[in-house]
Amino acid sequence: MARARGLTLVLFLTSTLLVPACADDPPDKEMQQAQAAIDTARAAGANEYAHGEFAAAEDALKRAREAVGQRDYRLALNNALDSRDRAQTTTKEAAEQQKTARADAERVIAAASAALAAAKAGLKAAETVHKPARMLSDARRSIADGDQALQKARAALEARRYHDVTKALNDSTAHLAGVARELDGATGAAPRRRR
Repeated sequence: MARARGLTLVLFLTSTLLVPACADDPPDKEMQQAQAAIDTARAAGANEYAHGEFAAAEDALKRAREAVGQRDYRLALNNALDSRDRAQTTTKEAAEQQKTARADAERVIAAASAALAAAKAGLKAAETVHKPARMLSDARRSIADGDQALQKARAALEARRYHDVTKALNDSTAHLAGVARELDGATGAAPRRRR
């Protein structure tokens, strides 16, 4: 019996001494997990599509490292876990934002393509009725500029730079639509005279 008590006392003292020793270790594993989650979020475009939450995740990891430097491992653990959770949330948010941005970019490209096709059709009609050379050359220049902007926008779409698509085409689409209206107005049939 005395032997069992002695063994119990030894186990109790050993476990009591080991628990604080574990609390004295920096949360390296959790900090590595947080860094990996941040790296994954960055690769998913979180810095661009979920910037605020991504910055908060980076800041939490920075605070965890500072807490380790001050040997406050409990605070370091809390910050590392916060960083990891924020980074994981940011990855999901960035994926959703990127999906929306791609859909918007595809709509902008479709609108620009339609405006370009209308302007080209208007130019062809204007050429067949022999409209003034200046009108035709202005229209050709606008169409060439629009075509170039559309090519840049498609390259940006392929490179997954969706915000650049909108920047490349906003003015161009409106200008091409104006050119198409002008050409259509110029080639409209003359009203018939009454007899």
